[in-house]
Amino acid sequence: MPDFPVPPTCSPLPVKEFLRRQAGISLTLWRKIKHSGTLSLNGCPAATHDLVYPGDIVTATWPQATTITAEALPLAIAYEDEWLLAADKPAGMLVHPAAGQPSGTLANAVMHYYRQNNYACDFHPVNRLDRNTSGLVLIAKRPDIQHWLNQNQQHLLKTYLAAAAGRPQPDKGTLNMPIGRKPGSIIERQVTLAGQQAITHYNLLAAYKNASLLEIILATGRTHQIRVHFSHIGCPLLGDDLYGGPVNLIQRQALHAASLSLLHPITQQITEIISPLPQDLTDLLSQLGDQVTNML
Repeated sequence: MPDFPVPPTCSPLPVKEFLRRQAGISLTLWRKIKHSGTLSLNGCPAATHDLVYPGDIVTATWPQATTITAEALPLAIAYEDEWLLAADKPAGMLVHPAAGQPSGTLANAVMHYYRQNNYACDFHPVNRLDRNTSGLVLIAKRPDIQHWLNQNQQHLLKTYLAAAAGRPQPDKGTLNMPIGRKPGSIIERQVTLAGQQAITHYNLLAAYKNASLLEIILATGRTHQIRVHFSHIGCPLLGDDLYGGPVNLIQRQALHAASLSLLHPITQQITEIISPLPQDLTDLLSQLGDQVTNML
């Protein structure tokens, strides 16, 4: 049962207002607590209008209603604590079940891990990766933690490593170009004035004869953002056949979610999580003429 301590700086508030405004409870979760869960204040049953004061402890429960099937799949855990789990997703795996693929996903693997360890948790991803992008997926163990992180994206720094065709100019820069759905396609995106703002920062780490290794930081999180931006400037990711990348050296986009830096929602400390390059990208860089050492 999650506890929500009332901080010393909090003014007296009804329980509902404290949970919504101070504890980061979403409206959807609040409705679950109100209609199907329990609410207590300092160990005693509480009503939504009861006032909380500094030093009080509010405890809430809500039903876990997952529709995701637990499935025994390999799961690489890069970080875990009481509130968060970061999984190292391999290329080729979906993050979440989709139409026509209810199993074999990261969500199925995480739910199996929770069940094996008797964790009463559901699957609450904070970020998502394309099927053929490898690397870190951050997962909250409670919906209020997910909501807090989604509302505080400015404190979540996502860094990627990518191998792209050619060499972007200049070697370090920012791509600020809106992205929207490509007409006639439900999958492909494009740079378009009618799209949503998309900002990508990049830095050249290594230059090869016909390719570049890039460190990329996302300031926004649009679908296919990195792939679309670099394709648009004439430097598509190696292996990215959807956006014009050459596929002679690797058969999936050469993109890896290499690190996450976040303000922890509970401890309020900076937490750093790192994922090493997978073997296929290490092999790719070796083919390009450079050994991978101390990339981050």
